[in-house]
Amino acid sequence: MTENIKKVKINEEKCIGCGACSIYAPEAFDLDPEKGKAVVKEGAENTDEEKIKEAAQYCPVQAIEIEQ
Repeated sequence: MTENIKKVKINEEKCIGCGACSIYAPEAFDLDPEKGKAVVKEGAENTDEEKIKEAAQYCPVQAIEIEQ
């Protein structure tokens, strides 16, 4: 479980909508087709912490913000 993660956010100004986050943590991230940006799914903080950290690591523009 992700007891250490309190909140996960996408910085929309940085996000380029590449979808890497939804590949590494599909339970936590999706793409908004209207905005062309990533969004955090409801309940994302309950996703495996390692998957969220991996998604953040592989985001090419570092748009994923994790609050511990």
